[in-house]
Amino acid sequence: MTDFEALRSRFPLLGEKTYLNSGSYAALADSVRAAFSSYLDDRLAVGANWEVWVAKNEAVRSGLATILRATPDEIAVTSSTTAGINAVASALDFSGKRDTIVTSDLEFPTNAQIWHAQETRGARVVHVPLGADGWISPERFADAIDERTRLVAVTHVGFRNGARLDAAAIGRIAHDRGALMMLDCYQSVGSMTVDVGALDVDFAVGGLYKYLLATAGIGFLYVRGSLIQQLLPTVSGWFAQADINAMNIKSNCPSLTARRFEGGTPPVVACYAAEAALGIIAEIGTDAIEKRVRSLSGQCMDQLAKIGWPAITPRDDSRRGAMIAIPSRDSGGLAAALEKRNIVVSHRDQNLRAAFHFYNNENDIAAFINAMCELKDSFAS
Repeated sequence: MTDFEALRSRFPLLGEKTYLNSGSYAALADSVRAAFSSYLDDRLAVGANWEVWVAKNEAVRSGLATILRATPDEIAVTSSTTAGINAVASALDFSGKRDTIVTSDLEFPTNAQIWHAQETRGARVVHVPLGADGWISPERFADAIDERTRLVAVTHVGFRNGARLDAAAIGRIAHDRGALMMLDCYQSVGSMTVDVGALDVDFAVGGLYKYLLATAGIGFLYVRGSLIQQLLPTVSGWFAQADINAMNIKSNCPSLTARRFEGGTPPVVACYAAEAALGIIAEIGTDAIEKRVRSLSGQCMDQLAKIGWPAITPRDDSRRGAMIAIPSRDSGGLAAALEKRNIVVSHRDQNLRAAFHFYNNENDIAAFINAMCELKDSFAS
């Protein structure tokens, strides 16, 4: 059985703060901090330690493949989620019959904005609206996906309200109608199991500084192996080439793997941190993490309901992620008031966001609920 209290001790911040902000930026682990120091040590000792840097990049690729239950050849290591989505967008043709991107009203701005940017290339973008309960059923997607749909691009867990979409069901509808499926799993991967094979998605994108415990400046793109050589991105760079050492300036010779969706020099410092962070996730296992997070977030939602300040996040375990959203008439003021009590959260729109990870515990819930009771009269909607 996993000793989560022992793991908690590896995150020094938790000794000082009640940290419920992993949906924005994870707490820093001791081994990740040590990885940053290792990079600096290498720089001082060697300078340009190129072979080690490339090896770190490949270690991240392998680590991500393990977490996503893919193969390393299906993983592109990117500088951000934005870079991964843009690379895919550049490889898609919208001039024919299939000119439509179906997305949702739960998306993070980047996802929707990139697809709207393709409108100048002939793309048509359709948004599937939220239901009254803050969730979007697969049936609503079925109404939007048709013979014109090129790609269905949706978030796994909404960043505004923590609602979790039925990605597998949406993907089945997309594939039945001849469309591709992209999953933005930034708000899910690391806090739950994201098995790209079981979900049967064609693409998955995300970053590593939230529930994957690393740092900013590094992301990933998964591409189904059978699709890789069918797609030729025009967003490219020397690390996208079949031979990164060829230094060929006369032609574009893309890799036969998902590296063809990469760009320039990899995010070296972030690779050090990511290698260490992915090691922690792999050590615990995403199934165990998901069970832990589901229990903690569920307990918190139940206690919020008891104090008369319920979350807007769906309570059904299958319809929510690690983050819960609580409505407030001044969510920014509420977050600031909690910070004065050493409770770190975030806010979007008029919702406070409390995001759990495996390193949280029941004491964190108690501290949060006690503070929310004190602040209810001033900030509840």
